[in-house]
Amino acid sequence: MYADITIKARCYDPAKVESILLEHEAEYVGLDVQTDTYYETDYGKLKHRQGTIENVLIHYNRKINGEATQTEVMLYLKNPGVETIDQICGNQRLLAQVKKLRKIYFIENVKFHIDYLEELGHFVEIEAIDLDGSLGIDLLNQQCRYYKELLQIEEDDLITSAYTDLIHHNS
Repeated sequence: MYADITIKARCYDPAKVESILLEHEAEYVGLDVQTDTYYETDYGKLKHRQGTIENVLIHYNRKINGEATQTEVMLYLKNPGVETIDQICGNQRLLAQVKKLRKIYFIENVKFHIDYLEELGHFVEIEAIDLDGSLGIDLLNQQCRYYKELLQIEEDDLITSAYTDLIHHNS
């Protein structure tokens, strides 16, 4: 079963983070220009991501687990068609939209995002992913802790809030 553990933090030196990732042979996937649209749902979050690299419709719930968050995914559709989006989201109230620039890197099963939001600045995310349940939550947590130290992320910079909450709080 799919699982992921994510650490998100403010990033004051994105060039340094990129340099460290590249030193450790991270694969650069590209720069994604993303618009995330959130819809009302009874449980968790319903998000339609439209990007130049990633296009998904996802229904998920996040649980805060110390400095990280654990994601439970109920629905994940890659490149959903207009009809599918309308069927799932059409009657749901639109809650928020978040626009960001996201640089995407991978080291094995760990995905790294260096995000830029006009309203908030730069962030880094470490997302340890277990697609089929073969790695286990303990290993995902270990990977997040390892890369948190490697990228020199300070405790004070960790964030468990969603971008939508941070933007709302800033305005």
